[in-house]
Amino acid sequence: MDLSRVIIGSIVTEKAERLKVQKTYTLRVASDATKIDVRNALKKFYDIEVSSVRSMRTTTKTRSAGAIVKRQPFKKMLVTLAKDSKQLDISAFKA
Repeated sequence: MDLSRVIIGSIVTEKAERLKVQKTYTLRVASDATKIDVRNALKKFYDIEVSSVRSMRTTTKTRSAGAIVKRQPFKKMLVTLAKDSKQLDISAFKA
């Protein structure tokens, strides 16, 4: 997989902001991305050392009255950085 297309963006929620204190970042990734792809992309494009990666998929959220889709399914990963690693800045992409 092309590593420049692995990380789509960061997820900004209250829980994600609380986890940043522990150096854990929540990232939205491509649906076919693996933990190894995410680790390699962060190392290559952001110069960050990763200690652990946790993966999860969110399901479609539909309305109970019918087939109205309120949220599309996507894949996200919780990335914990190493102790000596700098903070993650998604806007600092290095090509």
